[in-house]
Amino acid sequence: MALELDVPAIYLASRSPRRRELLTQMGVCFDVIAFRGPPREDDETDETPLPGERPIDYVQRVAEAKARHGERIIGWRRLERRPVLAADTTLEFDDEIIGKPSDADDAFRILRRLSGKTHRVLTAVAVAGDGRLEAALSVSTVRFGVLDDEDIRRYVASGEPMDKAGAYGIQGHAGLFVEHLAGSYTGVMGLPLFETGRLLRRFNASY
Repeated sequence: MALELDVPAIYLASRSPRRRELLTQMGVCFDVIAFRGPPREDDETDETPLPGERPIDYVQRVAEAKARHGERIIGWRRLERRPVLAADTTLEFDDEIIGKPSDADDAFRILRRLSGKTHRVLTAVAVAGDGRLEAALSVSTVRFGVLDDEDIRRYVASGEPMDKAGAYGIQGHAGLFVEHLAGSYTGVMGLPLFETGRLLRRFNASY
């Protein structure tokens, strides 16, 4: 079923401008549901890892929690019922969860750890609607070339790493750091288009 581009088909439960851009690229029209951010964020969307939680379990749990909470918000606000799309992205390095940097020094430390090494980017996508939830996981392997400290400092000073898992955005200047990518480029950006399209079709929200 084709959608009229000016008629919202879904709600996007995300503040990420990259996810908005990628949905627009797909031709999906949407409204945004914005959750409260730290320090007043809702308990349902708290992104703090649980003790001993594996990166894959973490990213799937967070994405699904955001989709379910978005559906609850629709009910509370008595909004038009549509599917709610949510996603979460994290890095896995040495079996650790590498999230967003807390400050510039943390961003520098993260990028220095990733220099010359291989890590995985995990992006979970979840869609909730009509009392059901379906999810998908995109796993990509990324290898950075060797970065010198000055390159890292310049990149951190640009401010680009600060709101991104793993302290980099592949669609920005950090694309120059990537020596090899196996998997989904858009998944590394934060919304894997292949998996997202398949989920939306299951909710009759095609594009």
